[in-house]
Amino acid sequence: MAMQLPLRRELHYGDRVVACYLDRPPNVHGLLEAAVANYPENEALICDEARWTYAQFNEEVGRVAAGLAALGVGKGHRVAMLLGNGAPFVVTLYAAARLGAVTVPLSIRDQRPGILHALVNSEAIAIVVEAAFADLVPRSSDTPHLKIRVSIGETDGFARYDDLRKATPLTEPADVGEDEVATILYTSGTTGVPKGAMLTGLGIVHSATNFVTTMNLGPADKTIVVVPMNHVTGLVAGIHTLVRAGGAVAVMREFKAPKFLDLASRERMTCSLMVPAMYNLCLHQADLTDYDLTAWRIGGYGGAPMPAATIERLAIALPHLGLMNAYGATEVTSPATVMPAEQTAKRRLSVGRPVPGAEICVMDENGREMSAGEPGELWIRGAMVVPGYWRNPEADAREFKSGFWKTGDIGTVDADGFVYVHDRKKDLVNRGGHKVFTAQVESVLTSCPGVIEAAVVAKPCSILGERVHAVLSVKPEEADQALVVATCAAQLADYECPESYTLLEVPLPRNANGKILKRQIKEDLGFVRP
Repeated sequence: MAMQLPLRRELHYGDRVVACYLDRPPNVHGLLEAAVANYPENEALICDEARWTYAQFNEEVGRVAAGLAALGVGKGHRVAMLLGNGAPFVVTLYAAARLGAVTVPLSIRDQRPGILHALVNSEAIAIVVEAAFADLVPRSSDTPHLKIRVSIGETDGFARYDDLRKATPLTEPADVGEDEVATILYTSGTTGVPKGAMLTGLGIVHSATNFVTTMNLGPADKTIVVVPMNHVTGLVAGIHTLVRAGGAVAVMREFKAPKFLDLASRERMTCSLMVPAMYNLCLHQADLTDYDLTAWRIGGYGGAPMPAATIERLAIALPHLGLMNAYGATEVTSPATVMPAEQTAKRRLSVGRPVPGAEICVMDENGREMSAGEPGELWIRGAMVVPGYWRNPEADAREFKSGFWKTGDIGTVDADGFVYVHDRKKDLVNRGGHKVFTAQVESVLTSCPGVIEAAVVAKPCSILGERVHAVLSVKPEEADQALVVATCAAQLADYECPESYTLLEVPLPRNANGKILKRQIKEDLGFVRP
């Protein structure tokens, strides 16, 4: 059973009344401060050969905070981070929080135009970058606000990160209100120019607490953060949540199933949060009996339904592992729903129930709530919903209503309060007036032998408008298209069944945050213009 912590309604962000945890740290720095006070000798951060207790990690954070302050970083300043998963990311994150600065994590998989947009839009005054990516940092003439450049490794014209670490630790935190912006995360931009979602101390603390309570995490827990730390999942679910629990964060640069499982075994990992494809790869690319995974009790996942075959195989291989679907987004500071582990197998297509303090309603095109089980757009309100986008009032007006964020996802809520996400509004296939939820079709496709991943897209049709086309990443020696067709015919309505297929022996394209790029797939197939 999940922990129960008391909530009360409070006024935040000027005009929002939301349910908040009664007892909570006051801001992001407060998360670390509480962990240091309560668990100073617990392991906090493990990365390659470095192992820090909370007391040691706190001292490292203080040194880097002092070093940044000496360069001119102060409260409210935006500090960009072009860093892959590693100790400097976690240290810089909390060093900035101690100064009251706002972190702007950037993707190391992005290119200069995207990085330039984020730096200019946020008016970042500082950037901390790995030397390997320093060439992606725009020229000074293009980023007039960017006065401070710090490099991990030698880079001409950049201050050295190691020099920051020589400072006397700064221990006194800035006075930062919980409604103030702590981190700006730029959305992946699949629907246009990336927008800077403003994550606040209040939202981060609430989301971290929601993970702790729904997954029963505590100081004995340890995770491996292998999803990108610059994404809301790695940032909040991976880093801030374990600090809230007083547990340990082990860092992995990139996901390779055998290396991940080896590290999980050696470190006695207890909890994880990854995309379903990563669990699938663990089953396909390694023999789980080769590893001691008896400590692994929580397997959180999100971004897509977990294939039934994966759930069944994991239940056999790791009977003590509780799989928990979590649905959220950057705009809700990570989770809006979490599925209780004991419900996962029987409600595989549900993303769970709303987290404590969250309101989720299903609305039609005219802003009227739908009945239980009727599909519409999911709207979400709560303390974890961001107050808006950085300096983008047009997007705020379009995507936020009375404190609710309009997700753009089509879903339902059943009579028991379980939430189902059927599709993105823009990914629906309209076949002659029949609305086809692509996630439902993809779930059936990935249940077929040899099918690793599936993406269903709309194929233009002069008669019906759109037809259903499936793109599959397969193991050629195991996949049988005739069996796939028969399986769909047995489990889907006739209008939902794919009428054409593309079979690939390579992974489907994904963006830096792991989401399948359906627009790119359609462009590659010639279904839309680039």
